[in-house]
Amino acid sequence: MNILILGGGGREHSLAWAVAQNPKCDRLMVAPGNAGIAKIADCVTLDILDGAAVLAFVRSQAIDFVIIGPEAPLAAGVADVLRAADVLCFGPSQAAAQLEASKFFTKSICDAAGAPTAGYAHFTDLQSASDYVRKMGAPIVVKADGLAAGKGVIVAMSTQDALEALDDMFSGEFGSAGAEVVIEEFMEGEEASYFILCDGHDVLAIGTAQDHKRVGDGDTGPNTGGMGAYSPAPVLTDDIAEHAMRDIIKPTVAEMARRGTPYQGVLYAGLMIKDGKARLVEYNARFGDPECQVLMMRLGAQALDLLLACAEKRLSEVQVNWAADHALTVVLAAQGYPGAYSKGTVISGLEALPDTSSATCFHAGTAKTGASITAQGGRVLNVTARAASLSEARRVAYDMVDQIDWPQGFCRRDIGWRAL
Repeated sequence: MNILILGGGGREHSLAWAVAQNPKCDRLMVAPGNAGIAKIADCVTLDILDGAAVLAFVRSQAIDFVIIGPEAPLAAGVADVLRAADVLCFGPSQAAAQLEASKFFTKSICDAAGAPTAGYAHFTDLQSASDYVRKMGAPIVVKADGLAAGKGVIVAMSTQDALEALDDMFSGEFGSAGAEVVIEEFMEGEEASYFILCDGHDVLAIGTAQDHKRVGDGDTGPNTGGMGAYSPAPVLTDDIAEHAMRDIIKPTVAEMARRGTPYQGVLYAGLMIKDGKARLVEYNARFGDPECQVLMMRLGAQALDLLLACAEKRLSEVQVNWAADHALTVVLAAQGYPGAYSKGTVISGLEALPDTSSATCFHAGTAKTGASITAQGGRVLNVTARAASLSEARRVAYDMVDQIDWPQGFCRRDIGWRAL
């Protein structure tokens, strides 16, 4: 098969890494890709938000299967354009991707499906939202309704923090994403991620993970897109996963189908777990980043078979073959992230790192500049390892981190601490 992956981050590098191992993959292209992806696939320049441009490229290159990595092309309806042209595609429709693109939409789905989630209110103006925060008090959670690159959620531990977050959102800090806000009750517990493939009718759980959102050790500092992750997540036990599937996932999928917008792709459910029960924090319409990296490390070549079964609406015919293993990834980010950071700094030592089925370094925000690999984003590398135990996977990952020479980068040193 000729396969095209849309995206250029660590998630897409790990997807490409897994897909390339499968003998069904004859040619692999990634748009736009990055310096790491370029070692295993053909990187191409393409406007991945333009469905017509993507379709024209697919036809010109005889692409058999398109995997959409990030949320922006999904929200732009790229999957709809491809499916309308009978191109096999992995990723939900624009209408179904509202489960990520609009917090308020997701809350309305939960209401209709009876899925347990945080109490909430929805606002379109600053005054009403501020009055609500003063009435409810803190802690409280303020969310930009739309897509904000993983940064539009503020867990406010004081009323003043919440009011400042509202000022930022309604003044345009997150662009159109903050034109509407959802304010939620603060949920206590431990958060974990549950990944489920949906083909519009059937569902198949493909793994659990836990990421680390805060920038600093001990879960301190501002929220980020994720500073590391591990899989499986011990807190998401088989019993809790079974209840989440019955009470949250399946009712959501059924409600989406009832509305005429069946969900087809990966559904990433962020769950808050307390006292053996799960409530939905949020849905994402794509693989998490960096959770995808640990999932792909554990799934390997079978990932392509699972994505194909999902796209071809035959999930009921396949199963996931798990090894009794653990995977952990450490994110190396540019100094200053998630605030202002500089681009173009040189990263050395990557050539000496292992690149095997159980240890590799996925690139997230890199480019080839002359003979050097340079940092071009906030989160730049995902050093990932798999082993029989989480502690061993962590040891291998941090050994690799210590071989990287990048003075302008940093990482957390406690990834996996909740499980360990």
